[in-house]
Amino acid sequence: MTEDVQKHSVHTLVFRSLKRTHDMFVSDHAKPIALDDHSHKVKMSSKLKADYGAVLHMPVLKEGKDRPIHGGLHGHQTSTESGDDPEYLVTGTHAYPLGPGVALTAETKIHRMPSEAGVHSMALTLPPSQARLDAGRTAASVGDIHRHAGIAERSQPPMSSLVHMEGGGTKTSALVRKAPTMPKPAWHPPWKLFRVISGHLGWVRSIAVEPGNQWFVTGSADRTIKIWDLASGKLKLSLTGHISTVRGVAVSSRSPYLFSCGEDKQVKCWDLEYNKVIRHYHGHLSAVYGLDLHPTIDVLVTCSRDATARVWDIRTKANVHTLSGHTNTVATVKCQAAEPQIITGSHDSTIRLWDLVAGKTRATLTNHKKSVRAVVLHPRQYTFASGSADNIKQWTFPDGNFIQNLSGHNAIINTLAVNSDGVLVSGADNGTIHMWDWRTGYNFQRIHAAVQPGSLDSESGIFACMFDHSESRLITAEADKTIKVYREDDTATEESHPVNWKPEILKRKRF
Repeated sequence: MTEDVQKHSVHTLVFRSLKRTHDMFVSDHAKPIALDDHSHKVKMSSKLKADYGAVLHMPVLKEGKDRPIHGGLHGHQTSTESGDDPEYLVTGTHAYPLGPGVALTAETKIHRMPSEAGVHSMALTLPPSQARLDAGRTAASVGDIHRHAGIAERSQPPMSSLVHMEGGGTKTSALVRKAPTMPKPAWHPPWKLFRVISGHLGWVRSIAVEPGNQWFVTGSADRTIKIWDLASGKLKLSLTGHISTVRGVAVSSRSPYLFSCGEDKQVKCWDLEYNKVIRHYHGHLSAVYGLDLHPTIDVLVTCSRDATARVWDIRTKANVHTLSGHTNTVATVKCQAAEPQIITGSHDSTIRLWDLVAGKTRATLTNHKKSVRAVVLHPRQYTFASGSADNIKQWTFPDGNFIQNLSGHNAIINTLAVNSDGVLVSGADNGTIHMWDWRTGYNFQRIHAAVQPGSLDSESGIFACMFDHSESRLITAEADKTIKVYREDDTATEESHPVNWKPEILKRKRF
């Protein structure tokens, strides 16, 4: 019976096959056999199998499929279970696209998850970010000052250090941020009041010492310019001509000229052989707040409430450049022989470094948040400082890279002075004077001298200060109408006046 069924089935299949062949031949004249379609399907099937067969067999875990699976690099599956590193056995593809002609090897067929130490080592070898580069540049600037002072520069930036920790039998490495500490400051003798000079009838607003260090000049709100003997403090001469407060004075080292400027918009050149005005420099549209002489060429630079600084040819009185760019009063200006040759500070809270030849800004420093009323250049280093109500900041030339903040003089700072020993002096609107170590920013002395008898306590303000050329005397111009002279205390020693210093954390803000 079974054999009959099988024979019947075979006969049936043969019969159906013959019938289909017969039907094909019968309809041959009406419709050709679709051999092309059939061959096309065969070719596509072969191509799909060859090209995508490997994709259908994605890599599987060698240990089994019972571990939790998470998405890994490039969408491939990775395991995050602790213990032995999970491995993938790649059977037909590769975790990364292969280049032409690159074959898989026994090494590249198996991919392991990176260890924690490997991740850290990879992070350390990545290119540094812009913030890391800025931090390195700032550290190098401080290092330049340390080298100049004879102190070895640190081999690594102070902001970070590499620490290796041993624990639990495994070795890991991590970047630990270390706060910078202030190096021990140099000892400076304290300064004490030596002489008080009276004579002006109004606020004393400006000071200049002549190159021979024999006398000095002051300008006042009483509209006069007075010349004083430096050794005795006696009045030598009074010059009248301004019709408002005299805000700036300067004595030339290249010619016997004295220059002055005031709130009357006037800039005057005085011939000290005849004690007369020989030139006027016209152009400012408002009060002129400061001036400075270029050390190597016959150029005068003035700054004004009209938000400009002007460069004048001393001999021809020509306005060579009008330095525009500030958006508020330009309160202070300084000149130097090296680039940048002109530096200005303004009530718009910015400092600008100028290209004298082109008459254009080469850099704008926007770190201060309040008006910048004072700028001072270090006599030996290629650095400068600026004073504002927020703090005092130190910078490097020529690009104005930030060094550090000197915080603590919480007042409107009107004036700054620095000598070759690294003593920085800041004078404020409230009558206080702070003494700083330039290199470390350590505040080693604070002075608040009593006002002149008969003056109000509110008339306690420092408008200008300056070291004489021997740097042994500090002269201040004050709101109580006096000029005060300070000298170093010769009797002080490191034992009698020790440095009250501990390695506290520096406040080196970027802004």
